[in-house]
Amino acid sequence: MEPAPAREESMTPEELLPAAPAPEGMASDDVRLQAMLEAVVYVTEEPLSVEEIARALGEPAERVEKLLDRLSAEYEKPEHGIAIRAVAGGYKMATKAEHHEGVRAFVKSLQPPLKLSLAALETLAVIAYKQPVTAPEVLEIRGVQGAGVLKTLLDRKLIAAAGRKNVIGKPILYKTTKEFLMQFGLNDLAELPSLKEFEELRRLAISDETVAVPATDEVPPDDAEPNAS
Repeated sequence: MEPAPAREESMTPEELLPAAPAPEGMASDDVRLQAMLEAVVYVTEEPLSVEEIARALGEPAERVEKLLDRLSAEYEKPEHGIAIRAVAGGYKMATKAEHHEGVRAFVKSLQPPLKLSLAALETLAVIAYKQPVTAPEVLEIRGVQGAGVLKTLLDRKLIAAAGRKNVIGKPILYKTTKEFLMQFGLNDLAELPSLKEFEELRRLAISDETVAVPATDEVPPDDAEPNAS
């Protein structure tokens, strides 16, 4: 009977490598879970809440939140170009604000940028600050009509129908969506930029407008359901 092979001979290359020491103050189990959380946040396209992650991994929400906070703090160090941020009620990886110009220039070099026109940006701002709001109310605030603009925002899932207003004609109400929060890097509507910051966005849109939104003299009929899907 041949002797059993030595343990070292049956081990994988990864198992033969010495285990990396855990960061000071962290248990090895926490290190492994934190690495898993980093991978989970990286591969998901939409923000995940603490509860969703904890449920999927079978871990207590308190432990997951603690390690996510630790991971977020690690990514805040200047040697990292991305951060783990709280966005739209969940966690998501994103580039840091100080690198936005460089990243924007890089992306522009790869493909034509896709931006909102000035009309679309103004309409989106009205809806964001006044929501829920009807098309006639948007018209009254902006002073110009633009059914095409509303359709553009609906098609891009930046706004959605939010029921009907209980007045004569029962016009459709509009609100911003989770996609709006994601696109603008907001955790919730309380983080909307100030009017001064919006004016800066408006100025940039005027100087670099790339998406043409068809003009129209019609407001969407109040009895027509918009395509909010």
